[in-house]
Amino acid sequence: MSNIKKQLGQRIKEIRKSKNITQEQLAEKVGIGTANISYIETGKFAPTIENFEKIAQVLEVQPYELYMFPAQKTREDMIKELFPALEKDEKLLNLIYKFYITLKQ
Repeated sequence: MSNIKKQLGQRIKEIRKSKNITQEQLAEKVGIGTANISYIETGKFAPTIENFEKIAQVLEVQPYELYMFPAQKTREDMIKELFPALEKDEKLLNLIYKFYITLKQ
């Protein structure tokens, strides 16, 4: 599954929720099924150009704003966030360790 489709879907969902619009309302205004909005938001489908335009109009944003993905965190920022969390949460530490061991093999 395309990372861009996932990011686009997450961005659409984020904007939709910030405007207190349900998937059903967005689907109705765009003229597609609710399941299609769900598939778009999860990155399973990419919207057609026509539906992309309609989604932007309904959400009252410029089309380019739907591609304004959040910046990835730097290595240092991830370490600063992760280490204190691991020190506080033993279950999280165990889970991350098991994941690490699995990848290491």
